Formats: sequence, structure tokens, C-alpha cells
Amino acid sequence: MESLVEAGRAKLIEGLFSEASAYIERGDAVQSSEKLYKAAEECIKALAEHFNLEEVKAAEDKGRWTVTLLEKAVGKLVEKLGMDVEIAWAEANYLHTWGFHEAKLDIQDVKRRVPTIRKLIDLTKKT
Repeated sequence: MESLVEAGRAKLIEGLFSEASAYIERGDAVQSSEKLYKAAEECIKALAEHFNLEEVKAAEDKGRWTVTLLEKAVGKLVEKLGMDVEIAWAEANYLHTWGFHEAKLDIQDVKRRVPTIRKLIDLTKKT
């Protein structure tokens, strides 16, 4: 049975993905990019916790997750779960940088990346 933390994280991830979908429907590439990134970030955190990676403790000690810790966790998760984690993380970071911060992507650019993020969400839920 899934713990309350896992249930809460799963609900958060699905909520972020749902928000991204709503922004996509409205044609808002900036906000949909950020919500998809946040969903992927939460997947990485959930998987790191599931596998009890040392980055979880480091994040707790720092009081937050850093890009460096997330990246280190992704590397370890790739070893356990395969390249789908790496690919989704790379796409999420692309959305975060070029879709959200730089606002250089259009809605088609964002839509093209949705299936990869969805695959990470499904992998996270399955794991």
C-alpha cells in the first residue's frame, strides 16, 4: 500500500501535469513549460526517495533540492531504470530553460515534449 507521502506526491505530480495540459489548451507555452518541468522534478524526487538515494538526505540537510542534487539523482536513477529517465529529465530542463525562463518555445514545441514527460510520470507511478 502506498504511503501518505507517496500518495501526496503522486497527486501533486498529476496535478502539475493537469495544469500543464490546461495551459497547453490555452496556448500558454511559458506556463505549460514550467508545470511540465515541475512534474518531472517531482518525479525525480519521488524516485530518489523510493530508492533511498543519498541525494535525498543531502537535500534535507540543505533544506532544499538543488540542480546539482537532482542531476546526481538522475544519474543514479538511469542506472536503475534506464535512459527514459535521462531523456525525460533533459526534455524537462529544456522546457524549464527555453520554454519558461527564456520564453523562446511556442506551444507546438511544448506539445512535442509532453509524451516524454508523461512516460516519466507513468514510470514513477509504476515504480
